[in-house]
Amino acid sequence: MTDADPETSNALLSRIRVIEQQPLDARADAYVQLHDALRVRLEGGDALLDD
Repeated sequence: MTDADPETSNALLSRIRVIEQQPLDARADAYVQLHDALRVRLEGGDALLDD
């Protein structure tokens, strides 16, 4: 396992902080979007996003 890039880690934490400040319904949608973005990144960008 390698150490995460500090800039990437900071960007993720910043994005999570913004999400946590939103109302619950908006927060749920934002976490779905974050999940999809992370999944695509982990899969090397090969994944197709479901509509």
